[in-house]
Amino acid sequence: MTTVLVLNGPNLGRLGAREPDIYGSGTLDDLRAKLEGEASGLQIDLRQTDSEAELIGWLHEAVDLRLSVILNPAAFTHYSYALSDAAKLVTAAGLILVEVHLSNPHAREEFRHTSVISSVATGVIAGFGFDSYSLALDLVQRRLG
Repeated sequence: MTTVLVLNGPNLGRLGAREPDIYGSGTLDDLRAKLEGEASGLQIDLRQTDSEAELIGWLHEAVDLRLSVILNPAAFTHYSYALSDAAKLVTAAGLILVEVHLSNPHAREEFRHTSVISSVATGVIAGFGFDSYSLALDLVQRRLG
């Protein structure tokens, strides 16, 4: 069975409690259950870290194991050139990397309007809450055919 890495950056471990008016009331466990229920023929490996280095390591793992990635880089979206370089390794290897966001960064504070990940990602889906991940998973499923 093909595995899809669903990687989540800083503070997303607090989903459900952190600003539910922006990020929703669901937890990461709720997200995992949703995606596992939608993953037809795919195994979901959902991870979360507040560590930039760990997130980069997981992207390296994706390249080494030839895994597609759904990535919510959270705050690292806006300034982590190291994470951008690691994400570029994924797409340069011919693998799928979909950048996702629960909220629409362009409808929020000015500093959130810049993503250093978008230009190296296969695509970006934002603003649909957990459905952003579902849409990304659907894309991965169709691309892997």
